[in-house]
Amino acid sequence: MSTLEVLILSSNYQARRKIQAGQTERAILAAATELSRERSFEKISVREICQHAGITTGAFYHHFKSKSELLQKGFTSLDLYMEDVLHGHENDEPTQRLRLILSAYADFMENLGFELVSRYYSQRLDCPTFQSITPNRFIFQSLFSCIQEACSGRDPLPGYTPKWVSDFLFRHFRGVVIDWIINRGTYSLSDKLQQDYVLFQKIFQQFFCKQFFPYHV
Repeated sequence: MSTLEVLILSSNYQARRKIQAGQTERAILAAATELSRERSFEKISVREICQHAGITTGAFYHHFKSKSELLQKGFTSLDLYMEDVLHGHENDEPTQRLRLILSAYADFMENLGFELVSRYYSQRLDCPTFQSITPNRFIFQSLFSCIQEACSGRDPLPGYTPKWVSDFLFRHFRGVVIDWIINRGTYSLSDKLQQDYVLFQKIFQQFFCKQFFPYHV
């Protein structure tokens, strides 16, 4: 076997291992999500998660050091989820992409359930140096791209840049998630985010971006 063939086989093997690792991590997160709908995440053991996911405890600890790390890494998949949702919609109108972003964001949170999301934010409060949303994350970049494109690079509101408005919108929508948690998931997060989005569209339309930010119901 030539050196080139060995390299190709090695590359294919590594690619398969990466796919398998991703599938295992998603199975673990899905198991933890399903179990957390039945009772508190704190009362769920690693063994129970593994049994529900159909894996060994050794496999769990190969991917996660603890349940706490499971929570942290579980939410990093939000960006991958958003990439999948937005794939093929790159040329859609920015307002349509914004709706899609909010819808996907709400779906991701509601799929996890308020109890698991609550545990995640509680854990983040114990880590003051942690930054949930940074400018280089895919979800923020997607939001920023929509705002910037909608206003053709101009400031959406006098004195406020597209980056500032993107950060403001995300802080607001994340605040809605916190309210949803406080209300123990008793209302539709998706409906609430869409209602707020319609209001923000009207504000943008009135103040600056009417020609670039058309209102669609």
